[in-house]
Amino acid sequence: MSENGALPHPINVLEVLGNAIVGGMENYVSNLLTRLPPEEFNVTVLVPFESPVTARLREWGYEVHVTAMGDDPPWRSIQTAVSLVREYDIHLIHAHLPVAHVVGAIAGCLARRPVVTTLHSMSLTAHELGIYHTAGGHLILVCQHAYNEARSLGVAAHDLTLIHNGVDTSRFTPKKDGTAFRREAGIPAGAPLAGFVGRLSPEKGPDLFVRAAHFAAQRHPSAHFVLVGTGPMEGELHGMIAKLGMAERIHLAGLWDDVSPVFPAFDLLAQTSRLEGTPLALLEGMAAGRPTVALGVGGVVEIVEVGTTGLLYSADDWEGVGWGMLELLNDPERARRMGQAARKRVQAHYTVDCSAERTMTLFRRLVAHNRYHRLSLPDGVPQPHV
Repeated sequence: MSENGALPHPINVLEVLGNAIVGGMENYVSNLLTRLPPEEFNVTVLVPFESPVTARLREWGYEVHVTAMGDDPPWRSIQTAVSLVREYDIHLIHAHLPVAHVVGAIAGCLARRPVVTTLHSMSLTAHELGIYHTAGGHLILVCQHAYNEARSLGVAAHDLTLIHNGVDTSRFTPKKDGTAFRREAGIPAGAPLAGFVGRLSPEKGPDLFVRAAHFAAQRHPSAHFVLVGTGPMEGELHGMIAKLGMAERIHLAGLWDDVSPVFPAFDLLAQTSRLEGTPLALLEGMAAGRPTVALGVGGVVEIVEVGTTGLLYSADDWEGVGWGMLELLNDPERARRMGQAARKRVQAHYTVDCSAERTMTLFRRLVAHNRYHRLSLPDGVPQPHV
């Protein structure tokens, strides 16, 4: 690295992941890594545990290392991160989720390397804000709501970049066939279908989807509803659906590693999250030409063009979502027009190539100028170096 703006070749990046499940953050990282030109960027990955995600990254040729992480990280995780900086001559650390933010921030301070943290939610936690104010670094925000909040909480504008998530519009397309998904999920071929895709956890609001589906099912005798994903609420949702007497109409389809054939099976996508940044499932469904009925939280309000690509309702208004699903299921032509407009909007504003290019531009700038924020040490104590 050089203070005069010269770039190393290649730029060596350490990606620090605070989780390794099949989820939005992991998909974001996969989308980014597969678009970093290998002749310009060399990537090493640090994760908290082994999983199918780590197996896939190794299959793609990345060096993957494992260390325990936590809000109060064990010293060995800091040692591991710093040792990787030394071993692979890392020029920049890129962290995801708060536990990785802690590890990356401390390692960056010790090794004098710039640190970038992507915040995948609609809000900054006090913990994340504390890390920034203590250790510095650069924050990528994925929605305008989070960007505005960060500025209001005292994060300097030069330490912030707004980069919306993006999707691969050649992979998520209306041309794919949803027949196999309907068959495996037990959904009649011609039944109107509203779908939910996401982790079955409280912040994603799958329980709100079930309530909205029950409301709509009582008023549309042939419609079916399906949740695609897995998570800690799965057992609770099974019980909820059974208690409502909806087991024949509301389906739990489980986890699909590749959801690109799932969206074409839907007539509409429902987004009932309580908290969101820029949800990939929403963008994927829009890219597949599906209209959206959603709760207007976080970055969702930036994505959905009301009345053109979908319908929005106030946070927690599951009954409104139910009415919206009925409105579009009862008017297939309007739903089709909205789906077409949704795909065009994603192609214009939310492609993964655009997101990756903006991220690469930021990486180049930070490495070229070596914008490292060091912890203050007492006079006479040498700064650690690599």
